[in-house]
Amino acid sequence: MTQTPIAVLYEHPEWFKPLFAELGRRQVPYEALSVPDLWYDPAGRQCPYSLVVNRVSAYPSGGSHPEIILFVKQYLAYLESVGAKVINGYYSYLVGTSKAMQLDIFEQLGLRDPRAQVIHHPDQAVQAAEGLAFPIVVKPNVGGSGAGILKFESLRELELAVDTQALDLGIDHTALVQEYLPAQGGYIVRVEILDGEYLYAIRLPISEASFNYCPADGCNVEDPNLAVEPHSPPEAVIQEVKRILSASKADLGSVEYLVNEADGRVYYYDINPLSNFLTDAPAVVGFDPVVKFVDYILRRASLGKEAI
Repeated sequence: MTQTPIAVLYEHPEWFKPLFAELGRRQVPYEALSVPDLWYDPAGRQCPYSLVVNRVSAYPSGGSHPEIILFVKQYLAYLESVGAKVINGYYSYLVGTSKAMQLDIFEQLGLRDPRAQVIHHPDQAVQAAEGLAFPIVVKPNVGGSGAGILKFESLRELELAVDTQALDLGIDHTALVQEYLPAQGGYIVRVEILDGEYLYAIRLPISEASFNYCPADGCNVEDPNLAVEPHSPPEAVIQEVKRILSASKADLGSVEYLVNEADGRVYYYDINPLSNFLTDAPAVVGFDPVVKFVDYILRRASLGKEAI
């Protein structure tokens, strides 16, 4: 087995311990690259790793700072420029950090998504909301786990939020003003795809207290006991999700959707190229997705399936 190590680029202190444990169990040579401790020299034009596995969240998480996201974009662009092999490289990360780009992908593929306008200043929110059906939400462009999302039942509520400077558009000062669709049955669905193939899907209940539906360890501090159920989406949905991830150039990723209570149709609203997987996956979906992910990592690194 080659001794050229795999690099795992990460920043969250808890999410990827199972990944490191599985790599260690198989005796795979790897380096854990913690982004807060990382810098690079653009003059170095050869990647020292057989493969770089990007596992950095596309939004501030785990107590991290926003500059991590901005730095990782530069580092992934550099890796691309030197011809490095990367799982979830520059473009997929870019999509993960931009809800506006995600809407573009849904529209390009002809898929339904909640109607939205993209703004770059809080003062634009009221005008952008005209023509949308209330309730609406204002979502920071760079965000996940419900971070920064505010819901408004009326135009007057939104006007008050603008007047009191209550809107925070996030680290790139861009946000969506988007219709809030009531989900049929009070659930949203998250579909995970690995290497263009269906991995699993889970169903999560909507909470009135939070927009955070992240099912991973240490991710949902508002509701650490969030109920997660296995789910079997229609085959047509699975095929559409595969198209979404392909357009996102994500090797691993998830897409979230809901069935609109008003018309019974599927609406896509989020693309997540991180896929930090759910807590106690074997008990929920019947297998450990980390094992399948490591199988894929080893294939991409040309180390074979077992690497021992």
